[in-house]
Amino acid sequence: MPERSDTSKPAGDVVLVHGIFDTGRVFRKMSDALQAHGFRCWTPDLTPNSGVLGLDQLAAQLDAYIERYLDSGEQFSMVGFSMGGLVCRYYLQHLGGIRRARKLVTLSTPHHGSILAHALRHKGAMQMRPGSVFLIDLQQGAHLLENISPVSIWTPFDLMIVPAVSSSMPSWKEIRLSVLLHPWMLSDRTSVDAVIRELKEA
Repeated sequence: MPERSDTSKPAGDVVLVHGIFDTGRVFRKMSDALQAHGFRCWTPDLTPNSGVLGLDQLAAQLDAYIERYLDSGEQFSMVGFSMGGLVCRYYLQHLGGIRRARKLVTLSTPHHGSILAHALRHKGAMQMRPGSVFLIDLQQGAHLLENISPVSIWTPFDLMIVPAVSSSMPSWKEIRLSVLLHPWMLSDRTSVDAVIRELKEA
């Protein structure tokens, strides 16, 4: 069975996509808050979560999950944390997800890569290195997201996204928060509130 939060009066479906070494459970606090505001949340587990697979392969898993569990033809919003934001972008830009998407919000996503990705030789990690073919391809297709008004929420104190400004997308709406740690972007009140606000405006 899929991990989801049910609500009797849905404000809309939201697919929350985790980052490297995580599972959908990292969104527990955020999904609870979203549920309280009437959203129905879906938190798929992409496996393996270690970067062994390419992000394009994880995006294919995400596509299969959405096709299986979400009502056909229904629009939904997406929230991607860290690596999950890149997986969302590939799904939207290359796998046709943009046809159903209402909104994309990324949290501390290395849109321009992180030098820490050089620490791993796995395919997915290599795709997150600055200047990778994968990231260049996503940037070249970024215009495809214009109609869903994407938002990048990030913190300059991020020690996992190095440099932290790699999360910046000047052509998007940006929200810069004073959150001290990368994983806290999923639980800090200011971050959670920002996500809720953006999804309500979708």
